[in-house]
Amino acid sequence: MPQAERTHIEPLDCIVVDGGPDPKIAVIICHGYGASYDDLAPLAGEWISMLGDAAGAFRFVFPDAPHSLADLGMPGGRAWWPINMTGLAAAVQAKRFDELHDQTPPGIDDARTALCQVIANVKSSMDGDNTPIVMGGFSQGAMLTMDAAVRGDVLPPAAMFLFSGTLVCQPQWKAGLPRLKHCQVFQSHGQIDPILPFTSAESLRDLITDADVPIKFHPFMGPHTIDGDSVAITATMLGDLAADQ
Repeated sequence: MPQAERTHIEPLDCIVVDGGPDPKIAVIICHGYGASYDDLAPLAGEWISMLGDAAGAFRFVFPDAPHSLADLGMPGGRAWWPINMTGLAAAVQAKRFDELHDQTPPGIDDARTALCQVIANVKSSMDGDNTPIVMGGFSQGAMLTMDAAVRGDVLPPAAMFLFSGTLVCQPQWKAGLPRLKHCQVFQSHGQIDPILPFTSAESLRDLITDADVPIKFHPFMGPHTIDGDSVAITATMLGDLAADQ
């Protein structure tokens, strides 16, 4: 199994796993709030095992979010931007979460800039702008992925994986979605997610669908997590992308 390398890709620390000696496609995956780059890095091994010979086409990059949550009692926990978890829980409990759909989280702009810089540096270390990019993330990382894809200073990705994300920045995302006409989107969400409501995931799905962006929506009976079917489906998407190159 290929080795994971801890390195710094300006401006963030990252874990990098190459599926072979000469990767052509970069896959950048962002962890969720309270986790770190170690959380999703095992996905590289799962995808590589499922991809077989096609795994050699890929470089997997897992950036570490810039903000430490140690002061909040989460040693090792990181965040892309601060979240008022108490307020978030209250909105879910009161079924007012949809009021957050149009809000722009404070700090998301800086996070988007940092992620786009990482993507640019990954591409420059490979084949420049000719390098196909897959962007993805879980929870807060999925929100950041979506924001960077539609508003970031990067070329549109070839594919995007949104694991248990939600809808924020709705006016800006709606305006930017037409640039993803040729992007294959995968979105998954647990139907009993207690943190980010399933109904809001459906709203995000509908926003993407209404923009005529190709999307595969995968609901599953589970909580706030990435289910095994999501890993398998995205592995198939990666294999298809490698075959097209």
